[in-house]
Amino acid sequence: MKRFKRLPEFEKDLKRLLKKYRSLQDDLSVFEQVIEIAPTGIGKNFTIIHYSEEIQVVKARLACKSLQDRSMRIIYAYHKNIVTFMHIELYFKGDKENEDRDRLAKYLESGL
Repeated sequence: MKRFKRLPEFEKDLKRLLKKYRSLQDDLSVFEQVIEIAPTGIGKNFTIIHYSEEIQVVKARLACKSLQDRSMRIIYAYHKNIVTFMHIELYFKGDKENEDRDRLAKYLESGL
């Protein structure tokens, strides 16, 4: 069965954003159901930003009910060989333009 894990930095992002966007936890659960079916996503809202034999890192839009017609961005890694998802980063596009490349590089170097 597929599993979802979170980096400590992701937990901090989530905790901070939950204070402002109350529906975020439910929205994240719906998102996880979607990526269980299609691990690298479907359509234009998913972009693979790193690809290797074992790991695919995906940047995706996360629909948030609290934001109405806008969305959050989530960065996650899909480990094909152990069928595990690691949530790396969560942010609101209005607060931050791009993903944290240093965090992503550190994650890929650690080989989690």
